[in-house]
Amino acid sequence: MPPTRLTPSRLSVSRLFRVRLATVALVAGLSACSSDDVADYVERPVEELYNNAYNAALAGDFKAAAPLFDEVERQHPYSVWATQAQLMAAYALYQSNEYDDAVSALDRFIQLNPGNPNVDYAYYLKGLCYYERIVDVGRDQKLTRDALSSFEEVVSRFPNSKYARDARLKIDLARNHLAGKEMSIGRWYMRQGQYLAAINRFKRVVDEFDTTEQVPEALMRMTESYVAIGLTAEAKRTAAVLGYNYPGSDWYEDAYVLATEGRARTTAESGDDGWFGWGLGPF
Repeated sequence: MPPTRLTPSRLSVSRLFRVRLATVALVAGLSACSSDDVADYVERPVEELYNNAYNAALAGDFKAAAPLFDEVERQHPYSVWATQAQLMAAYALYQSNEYDDAVSALDRFIQLNPGNPNVDYAYYLKGLCYYERIVDVGRDQKLTRDALSSFEEVVSRFPNSKYARDARLKIDLARNHLAGKEMSIGRWYMRQGQYLAAINRFKRVVDEFDTTEQVPEALMRMTESYVAIGLTAEAKRTAAVLGYNYPGSDWYEDAYVLATEGRARTTAESGDDGWFGWGLGPF
């Protein structure tokens, strides 16, 4: 028999037709989507974009303002408005309490614009993003340390900045907070009878946070701890340092009685129901 030519069956032709038809439909659909996307993207003048974002911020709608400022940079990345929009977007995020996103935006602004006239404000605003989340001394103080670092950048890099004065104030407050954390840990060690560990914490307050209001108590607690472990000479020396630097302090009066008599002042001696009627400290 002569060989028969193989031809596609009717079923195969039908399938092929359907596949081609589906392909045409898919391409048409993608083209339609592409056309819609192009239609949605409308490039507008940079002044219009920035003013819309600014007006939203001015009205207090910071959640709406942040992406609008981002749009300024997206559509006009090389305009002078784009740089300002970066900073304003970070400000809008800060005002929306989106602190982590604000910090990321500020880090980007600082990295891209180290010589910008407003970079001092970027460092200051970054510090505020951390500062406003500081928690009580019983919890982790990473945010306090981050705030301190940012404000110190403001003061060291831009000492004449209009933000430097407030940054210095917040540095003092952050340092006092960190000292309070050390005091809290030191008191806990005292309650556990771990006096050497407590002394190390109080020494850290005296050495690293010497300008804070925690120092007089830290010296007093060191005196208490030395008395508790029988180091009388060290107790007297520490009390003398306390008396020299804070002569009128109630902490010194308590430390003096402890160092010389080995006991805390009584309630009658202190004149109130204060801290030292409990033996070694208010525990």
